[in-house]
Amino acid sequence: MRAKRSRPGSGGSRAEKKEQTRQALLDTTIDLVDDRSFGSISLREVARGAGIVPTAFYRHFASMEDLGVTLVEDAMRVLRGALREARRDLAGRGMPTARESLSTLLKKVHGDEAQFRFLVRERHGGVAEVRRAIATELRLFSRELAIDLARVPALADWGVDDLEVAADLIVTIMMTTVAELLDGDGRESTERALVERAEKQLVMVFLGMSAWRPSH
Repeated sequence: MRAKRSRPGSGGSRAEKKEQTRQALLDTTIDLVDDRSFGSISLREVARGAGIVPTAFYRHFASMEDLGVTLVEDAMRVLRGALREARRDLAGRGMPTARESLSTLLKKVHGDEAQFRFLVRERHGGVAEVRRAIATELRLFSRELAIDLARVPALADWGVDDLEVAADLIVTIMMTTVAELLDGDGRESTERALVERAEKQLVMVFLGMSAWRPSH
């Protein structure tokens, strides 16, 4: 059972208190969506969990949809951090290994399962604004990876379209692996099998990239 997040304290300036309350609303929502969909929770529940009256919610977010989009942005910041760490010094080292990329991603997933669970569940969820925000962030995620792939000497003559297709494949494999890990039974053997399968998929993509001859 996860520890309850703290409510905003009584000390600090008005700006600090406002930021504490805003963060408490975000934290409460992540707690509530741990085993429920975002669309099933109410503004009243979120406000009560953060220790404020419902009308005070609007001092921090325009709507529940606005809060959901902020959660997406925060979660994707964690995911982008994982990617950035996995591909550090990419141009100097060449193509990253599948094992390195997956190892870094796994650490991030285990470090903040709640945010990743939220992303995976709401990617095809019922709240359109949140679903669109995730799709937008994943497109930006792929483009950022494509820019880094362009710095790899072996891919120097690749066009933008080819680089983005390769990046999309890598991101899709990683997101699918995250979803399977979070839905797994928690056994080490199950996780190992999922990671080995994802590693094989990434190796196949990398091998295919090395053999691909871009058309201009």
